[in-house]
Amino acid sequence: MSQLIDELGKLLEASQRVVVFTGAGISTESGIPDFRSPGGFWSNNQPIYFKDFLAWEDMRREAWRRKLAFEAAFKQAQPNRGHRAIAHLAAQGKVASVITQNIDGLHQSSGIPDEKVIELHGNSTYAVCLSCERRYELAPILAAFSLDEQPPECECGGFIKTATISFGQPMPVEAMRRATLETEACDLFLAIGSSLVVYPAAGFPALAKQCGARLVIVNRDPTDLDYLADLVLNTEIGDTLGEVTGVE
Repeated sequence: MSQLIDELGKLLEASQRVVVFTGAGISTESGIPDFRSPGGFWSNNQPIYFKDFLAWEDMRREAWRRKLAFEAAFKQAQPNRGHRAIAHLAAQGKVASVITQNIDGLHQSSGIPDEKVIELHGNSTYAVCLSCERRYELAPILAAFSLDEQPPECECGGFIKTATISFGQPMPVEAMRRATLETEACDLFLAIGSSLVVYPAAGFPALAKQCGARLVIVNRDPTDLDYLADLVLNTEIGDTLGEVTGVE
């Protein structure tokens, strides 16, 4: 373990432009449920596809029921040692950007500026109108929904949805563009807490390698892309990143 951490430290020291790519594994250490792993949320609940959210009021109602049920866990979650370690590297100027599959906003809460965080799957900490793109804070929406379970609608008549990317919803064009440019420009790509099976997001580690960057994968379990990596650590994320950065 100490030898692997030493190797990671040397790669970080030798790098000028690091891109960090994070998945659910970093946030489970903050108590955020893992949706995709065996036993996770999607094991027992059918996904609500975007086309069904648009077509059926019952589907919109169910989506907001699920959001209400999970809100307590999301609100109580705080950045953990892994988040703080990444924020430390960003503050040093070592990390150019953080590309994340997560929707919890914990990277921003850890102190990383909004402009450095690229959210591929959106953000669950606020909602938007799907027609006029007006932003809505969640607290009043959830309070009203808890009383009558009526799916919220915007003043313009559009449907209001959490600002996340649902199954079947197009990936955000600008976020994908930025993530691609950042990946192509980095000299070290850190894939952290991702199973690397959800595409197109999981294609970024391979792109980084194709462009000449070193690739490090830190994940509790092996991934299908381990063979591409210069270094693989199947370890706890917070302990690993905290040790290599000196962050408690």
